[in-house]
Amino acid sequence: MIRDLIAEYDRKKHEIKKRLKEFRSVWNCSDAKIFTELCFCICTPQSRAVYCDKAISALAEKGALFKGDLRRVTSGLKNVRFPNNKAKYIVEARRFFFTGGAIRIKTKVDERDIPGTRLWFARNVKGIGMKEASHFLRNIGFGGDLAILDAHILKNMTRYGIIPRVPASITVGGYLEMEDKLRKFSKRAGIPMDALDLLFWSAETGQIFK
Repeated sequence: MIRDLIAEYDRKKHEIKKRLKEFRSVWNCSDAKIFTELCFCICTPQSRAVYCDKAISALAEKGALFKGDLRRVTSGLKNVRFPNNKAKYIVEARRFFFTGGAIRIKTKVDERDIPGTRLWFARNVKGIGMKEASHFLRNIGFGGDLAILDAHILKNMTRYGIIPRVPASITVGGYLEMEDKLRKFSKRAGIPMDALDLLFWSAETGQIFK
């Protein structure tokens, strides 16, 4: 079974590496772009990533993501589940990171302590838990050793016997424990953690997205 997974990785390796390179380039962008990625991750729980990306990109292009009121942000979250709550989280996050006349978010990312940074975002930003914080950090180039334990990944973890079943809920400790199990599987298969995430995700959705 792992042999088939490795063969699939070999087929998709070029495209996966290209996508990961794109993620790493995001860190060189502005704080506004980094904040946009955070907002995308706020929207993703129980929603399709493609719809979230379209909605957040449209709001950013119109300037509403950075200056629009709650009603305008809410109306822009088309095809995103729970738009009222997620719009509130976005507006609160915007207020939280706004200082000195602009959004400052890159200073909150400690490149020397990515696990600590993840925990800080999960504890301090509403709408962001361990999964979303991992997703955010991966999308700005710091996900090399992190797991994004969404439904697609958990399903594949059970498929390959990494965990016995998909848990009904996940504590921080439980998240770290499952992440460590996935890390060990990653090493055994010879597929990097961030590449394994995209490989599992593409197997479920047919896309190598974000």
